[in-house]
Order: sequence, then structure tokens, then C-alpha cells
Amino acid sequence: MNTFLEVLVAILIVIGAFFVFVGSLGLLKLSSLMARLHAPSKATTLGLGSCLVASIVQLWRQTGTISMQEILITFFLFITAPVTAHFLAQAYIHTQKKSDDELPIPSPTTTWTTLKTSPRKQSLNSEVSEGVERSSNSQADVAGAVKAFGRNS
Repeated sequence: MNTFLEVLVAILIVIGAFFVFVGSLGLLKLSSLMARLHAPSKATTLGLGSCLVASIVQLWRQTGTISMQEILITFFLFITAPVTAHFLAQAYIHTQKKSDDELPIPSPTTTWTTLKTSPRKQSLNSEVSEGVERSSNSQADVAGAVKAFGRNS
């Protein structure tokens, strides 16, 4: 049984090292930010996850207990890496905004890949902009009243 676990750990480490290498190579060689973001978020996450699983198996083989810290590290790695990559991609999309004609048309219920807004969001935006216009009009009225008061006194 020990030989089987040692071989399993060795295979997991080799697989992990391969994916980390491919992710790092992709980060260096790919041209655009979106392509470079894809390599480490997918391949390197899988590679580090494989190395962590190998570490869990090795510790279990040696001590007979499973390390909760390594399980938590693996869990947080698989949760945070894709979320971080998603936020970076969203930030990149919003900084590289093109004209609305060049963007794909979203479905009526979602706007997950585009900068165009859904009809509900458009109605909310129009209500907010109307409120801003009303408040700026009332500010202009107040400014006009102040000027008129200054002339009369």
C-alpha cells in the first residue's frame, strides 16, 4: 500500500508541475491580457491543486491524519482564483469599452458579457438621471432666486 501511495503522490506532483509550467509559459508567451489571464487562472490553479492533493495524501500516509489546513488552502485556491480572474477580466472589459455598435447584443434577461444594460437597469438609470435633472433644476432655481434677491436689496 505504501508503494501505491508513493506512486500516486509522485504522479500528482508531476501532473501539478506540468500544469504550473504550462500556465507560467502561457503567461509569458500569450499576447493579450485576456489570453494571459486565462493561462494562470486555469492551468496554474489545476497544477497547484494537484500538488496540494499530493501533499494531503503524503501527510495522510505518514501520520494517518488529514491536514485541515491543506484542505482549506485547496478549497480557497479553487474558489478565489477563478473569482479573481473574473474580476480582472471585467475590469479589463470596462477599461477597453468600445462603441455600443461593436458590442454583442445581450439577451433580454442578462448582461453578463457586455456593457449594455438590461431594460430594467435602463429604467432605473433613467429614473436616477431624471432625479438628478430635477435636483439640478431646483439648484438653478435657488441660484436664480439668490441673484434676484441680491439685485433687489
